[in-house]
Amino acid sequence: MNAYTDFATVYDLFMEEVPYDQWLSFLEEIWRKEGLQPEVIADLGCGTGNLLVPLTEKGYRTMGVDLSFDMLCQAEKKLREAGLSSILLEQDLTEVSLPEEADCIISVCDSLNYLTEDGELSAAFACVKASLRQGGLFLFDMNTEYKFSEVLAQNTYAVTEDNAAYIWENDYDPEEKINAYAVNFFIEGNDGKYERTEEVHYERAYSVEEIKTALAENGFTLVGMYDDYTWESPKEDCQRIVFVAKGAE
Repeated sequence: MNAYTDFATVYDLFMEEVPYDQWLSFLEEIWRKEGLQPEVIADLGCGTGNLLVPLTEKGYRTMGVDLSFDMLCQAEKKLREAGLSSILLEQDLTEVSLPEEADCIISVCDSLNYLTEDGELSAAFACVKASLRQGGLFLFDMNTEYKFSEVLAQNTYAVTEDNAAYIWENDYDPEEKINAYAVNFFIEGNDGKYERTEEVHYERAYSVEEIKTALAENGFTLVGMYDDYTWESPKEDCQRIVFVAKGAE
């Protein structure tokens, strides 16, 4: 089963604690800091549009890319209900092809950690470079090896909402640097009965040096690294690093 196939219908229930407003404010401050006034923004791994929709509401022309058709359907529904429009593309992050160049390309919520095969991260960066206007910004976040090995590790988490619940079991392989996690979720049907579905997801831990190398190989200049959408520099126990890179002028 493809990741997020069935989970798409209840995804937002379990993402309510994610501070998307803070992330959006951070993005706009980065643009001010780097002297960028973007008109066109592409969101890679846009999911159900939790950042894409507010960006569109602010008047930016947006494009959303995701491998999951079901997630894109949820994003399209949100846009339609808000009277907004965006270009939505069902594409693999290693094969992204945008209909026009973007001033800024973003990828949040560890979407790039889903690239688990050797060479895939560099391939994704190459696509970004080809889709970015000269001097544009590439802003993305990634889960750290510390998070996989020390926080998620072999731990199990459970979340319960009014009409849905899920159990999230982690299994991190430190040699392969792959975190496999099985998500068993239970969704209440119209008859009051709960249906159980399981999805298995895989994320890869990349070192900062691996990420820097992949950026440099594709012509990017790294202009900043931040601890989880704050203005703090990443520390050893940082769980999410935000990278800001600039394309060639």
